[in-house]
Amino acid sequence: NELIFTKLIGLKSEVCSDWPGNECIKANALSCGECIQVGAKCGWCTDTFLKQGEPTSARCDELESLRKRGCDKIENPHGSQRILKNKAVTNRKKGAEKLRPEDITQIQPQKLSLNLRSGEPQNIKLKFKRAEDYPIDLYYLMDLSYSMKDDLENVKNLGTSLMKEMSKITSDFRIGFGSFVEKTVMPYISTTPAKLLNPCTGDQNCTSPFSYKNVLKLTSNGEQFNSLVGKQQISGNLDSPEGGFDAIMQVAVCGEHIGWRNVTRLMVFSTDAGFHFAGDGKLGGIVLPNDGKCHLENNVYTMSHYYDYPSIAHLVQKLSENNIQTIFAVTEEFQPVYKELKNLIPKSAVGTLSANSSNVINLIVDAYNSLSSEVILENSKLPEGVTITYQSRCKNGVVNEGENGRKCSNISIGDEVSFNINITAQGCSKQVKPESIKIKPLGFTEEVEILLNFICECECHKHGIKNSDMCHNGNGTFECGACRCNKGRVGRQCECRKDEVSTEDLDKNCRKDNGTDICSNNGECVCGTCECKKRDNPEERYSGKFCECDNFNCDRSNNKLCGGHGRCECRVCICDANYTGSACDCSLDASTCLASNKQICNGRGICECGTCRCTDPKFQGPTCEICPTCPGVCTEHKSCVQCRAFGTGEKKDTCERDCSYFNLIKVKDRDKLPQPVQAFPLMHCKERDANDCWFYYTYAVNNTEKEVHVVEALECPAGPDIIPIVAGVVTGIVLIGLALLLIWKLLMIIHDRREFAKFEKEKMNAKWDTGENPIYKSAVTTVINPKYEGK
Repeated sequence: NELIFTKLIGLKSEVCSDWPGNECIKANALSCGECIQVGAKCGWCTDTFLKQGEPTSARCDELESLRKRGCDKIENPHGSQRILKNKAVTNRKKGAEKLRPEDITQIQPQKLSLNLRSGEPQNIKLKFKRAEDYPIDLYYLMDLSYSMKDDLENVKNLGTSLMKEMSKITSDFRIGFGSFVEKTVMPYISTTPAKLLNPCTGDQNCTSPFSYKNVLKLTSNGEQFNSLVGKQQISGNLDSPEGGFDAIMQVAVCGEHIGWRNVTRLMVFSTDAGFHFAGDGKLGGIVLPNDGKCHLENNVYTMSHYYDYPSIAHLVQKLSENNIQTIFAVTEEFQPVYKELKNLIPKSAVGTLSANSSNVINLIVDAYNSLSSEVILENSKLPEGVTITYQSRCKNGVVNEGENGRKCSNISIGDEVSFNINITAQGCSKQVKPESIKIKPLGFTEEVEILLNFICECECHKHGIKNSDMCHNGNGTFECGACRCNKGRVGRQCECRKDEVSTEDLDKNCRKDNGTDICSNNGECVCGTCECKKRDNPEERYSGKFCECDNFNCDRSNNKLCGGHGRCECRVCICDANYTGSACDCSLDASTCLASNKQICNGRGICECGTCRCTDPKFQGPTCEICPTCPGVCTEHKSCVQCRAFGTGEKKDTCERDCSYFNLIKVKDRDKLPQPVQAFPLMHCKERDANDCWFYYTYAVNNTEKEVHVVEALECPAGPDIIPIVAGVVTGIVLIGLALLLIWKLLMIIHDRREFAKFEKEKMNAKWDTGENPIYKSAVTTVINPKYEGK
């Protein structure tokens, strides 16, 4: 009733965009039964613990939240399970005492009952073990169209041969035989009278066309199989695809005619052609869908002309319902088609049939071993709101989950595997009687039945007091600590009728100080009483007579409500001991201000809210003991800066141990070093290492963090450049030599000129004799040729 009223007046839950939400609160559950259906995390408080203004639905919350709010009595029912039938799996060897098929057990347990709580999974464990010498029924379904003529000759002796081979696997083996051709209408066969009698050409003697015949019911007599199959004749049809799907459907649903037992059921489908399926019947004017029922008269399918071929999905359903495993024995040409079909039909196999079916026995044995070595669980249709998941624990410790969790492969006879199955319900089923689901391994007749009972009400519901005086003169049932109102009544104590909940007189009682806001805009007025809105965060609540209070709008410190040192009540912080302030962020404990000399703030500051405020600007740090600008700071930290920045210095071997007390930040050049600011004093340092190289850094204390900025490159004095020096010396020597030569030459020129001038002067003063030298004789002699005539 209260929920109906809530919808009438349009109450909406306030949503916090930054909170993931609480499904228990969002549900607005008005009773314990509604609450426990929301999810497994939800509980219902039966204590009288609601504060003024909180609605009845505030009793439904997450378990931890209810405990924090002070609730001691919480209804939180849990699901349970009970095993009703638990017959152990059969352990016996071949040749032991023969058991009836119904006495052989391969899956355990066989029947359970579950009590499901919404959102709480129930885990059950199933055990499966392949029984040795398990009975087998095999039905051989053969295509008898003309192209299978040579195959029929080899199949005629199949009975005794197959019985002999299968006796190695089981001592209880039965075999049957059926054949098919095609629908007996055009265009699948020729309907001329002659062709109806003998559809084959030439002098071939063929039997009349037919859709499906059950030639031999399942029997343990191999000789009878050989005899009846030996009498079969080939028939014929017009198109290549055959009507095998009609035959498979009849074999699956006509259990009495075929003689199926509740044992391993195998059907061998032998053909050298493709298949018709649903919709192909329209070619022959057949439009009625296949009804999936048995239509055998005198072991012949009589409705092939009336019903269309079945669909693949229809076949899958019927084969699964009747636990039939199919072996497709087909020629190489049609392998791809039937392999695709195998992927659609669970528990089926495909084998390659030789051209004349000579390998059919080996094919059947191999396919059976392949099918029986795999177990796949399937379940019946689940009730609404119920989900199921599987986990398999297979041979050699292999664990599979998801869809692969339904199956185990490579299981040999005597191997035991297990399955963990989780069944979960969401909500409560509307069915009065318990619902059931069945789980069975595909291809096996055994199954596990699970009865599902849904927990829809709490235990306290049984002790409810109808027409209780606690619910306003008997206008409701008092159960689980709250009133469940009778029809037409609303309110926490069912004190109002629906038709009077919104009257103006009642609304006056919900206005604080005769204001205009009803319930401070944080709630709704119900029967003259404010019911405050709920928030998605279960820790946040409105309260108060007029919903004027809350516990989440107090002052914050360090992004925590009341600094994490108090609780918020009606928008005011109630601080814990030793804390004060509007946000409880001021500690009264002075122990955090004690310096190493046991003085408060080193005698250079004042302790305020557990933190030192340094009065001497030179000192800083949590206890005013750090002086980054005092003399000796650079020398004190020189070795550590050297080892961390350059890997050198006195402490390079103990650097990691002794020098990790500051954060090191490298900069490219001196211009990038930080400059002093008033808030954080900073010291510029210039130090020289053992190689006479200078390095520059700053030391500062930023709050409690010590920071060192250092120039990443050392500044070292440059060494002498030999080549220029040598070149200079050589050049100097050469130039000096040239200068000396020039001076010498100049002096010689001056000397020569002086000597020449002196010579000239002496020459001018000398008096020389101008006569000829008496001893001078000319060097020239003139001789005249006597023969010369002067010509």
